[in-house]
Amino acid sequence: MKNSRISLIFNTFSKKEVRDLRKWLNSPAHNQRQDVRDLFEYLSKNAINGSEKSMEKERIFQNLFPKEAFDDAKFRQTIHFLLKAIEEFLIFQELTSDEVKSKTALATVFRKRKIDKLFNKTIREAKELQQKSSFRNADYQQNVFQIELEEYSFREKQKRTAEMNLQELTNALDLTFIARKLRYSYLQYAHQTVYKTEYDFGFLDKMLRHIEEAELDKLPSIGVYYHGLKTHIEKDNPVHFQNLKKALLSNTHLFPRSEARDIYLMAINHLIKAMNSGQDFAMREVFDLYKKGVEEKLLFEGEFISRFTFRNVVAISLKLEEFEWVDYFIENYQPFLQEKFRENVVHFSKANMAYVKKDYKTAMQLLTQVEYNDTLMNLNAKNMLVKMFYEEDEFDALESLLSSTRTYLTRKKVVGYHKSFITNFIKLTRKLLKVSPYDKAQIEKLRLDIMEAAPMASSERDWLLTQLGKI
Repeated sequence: MKNSRISLIFNTFSKKEVRDLRKWLNSPAHNQRQDVRDLFEYLSKNAINGSEKSMEKERIFQNLFPKEAFDDAKFRQTIHFLLKAIEEFLIFQELTSDEVKSKTALATVFRKRKIDKLFNKTIREAKELQQKSSFRNADYQQNVFQIELEEYSFREKQKRTAEMNLQELTNALDLTFIARKLRYSYLQYAHQTVYKTEYDFGFLDKMLRHIEEAELDKLPSIGVYYHGLKTHIEKDNPVHFQNLKKALLSNTHLFPRSEARDIYLMAINHLIKAMNSGQDFAMREVFDLYKKGVEEKLLFEGEFISRFTFRNVVAISLKLEEFEWVDYFIENYQPFLQEKFRENVVHFSKANMAYVKKDYKTAMQLLTQVEYNDTLMNLNAKNMLVKMFYEEDEFDALESLLSSTRTYLTRKKVVGYHKSFITNFIKLTRKLLKVSPYDKAQIEKLRLDIMEAAPMASSERDWLLTQLGKI
């Protein structure tokens, strides 16, 4: 039962949802079976924190039907009815979570029943709620369209002389489609970059021109993604990022938290690419966005900060030598890491700070406390060790590490550009070991190789050039 469908659902419930579901099951309109209520009470106590034994089906059956011998068919029937009731409860929750959608759906009911007075009252209430909405994202545009569609469907059945709202309807449809098309087009671009996948973007170019001509980028639901796409398509034009930043800082509060997080990451990913291509302005910009995103919890996933975001915040902060902020961040935000990742990520982050401060002994000690079950963290740790071994003249250890890292890369499935970054770094470090200090042509050739290597993280490129300059 531990990994059954019903247990997996229970593991997602908040305390409030458990209370609401109890009320739902106690209503005869939704459930009339006592065994279903009893099973719910048992699972609410044992599904999440109960022992393996407490979740054995024979144990549960005995609790539900203490005077009966185990009957698998009867047990599965009870589970079936509880699961069905839970699914209906979850559907109801989803459909009523948006008050505007609920009101619009009620207006549909009154329209179909031809209760004109109640339809007019309800659609007016839906419009008022819509205007009071805190958000102005694509879902907002969708609600506007649904309201206009209901108005049109109602008027269509009236007298032929009735004024129609076709212009408002088609305008709302256009804005809904454009907002959604832009968002998913940006996701296509981002996915294409990481996974080297080729997408067909359809008439996106024409749509972007239409947005410019109609000045639709002034709408938050469109402007943020429009400027995000333009930063991606025209990478060398700094105006687009400034427009994205302005739209981001002005409009984040107009998006649900999960979408605001995606928008922040859209801007951050653009800046990281700019950093890797040597654009110095990007580092401070990305630090500012990370800092604001963390402080306002916009970069959180639910109640947690992901281990990847945590490490990225530390790495960027260290590049700017924001040591006080890193100390503050690690100590105050580590409780928001999932417990299963917390210790390793904190040790790695502290090792990274010790490395940047040239405290190699502490860095190496901390790295030995990290369990390398995260591929990217493992590779970053190896990179750090490569640099420390080189600078400490530990060349035997360095040779061994370079060989083991190359083997690791061939054995592990590493995401495209990460693998290329590390491969290039290993190859150039080997060349650095072999370069003759008396051969100026060889040194210059290696310098050009380092400058032209792509992809190559700016931190690795800078380190290689610094070491080459010491020869």
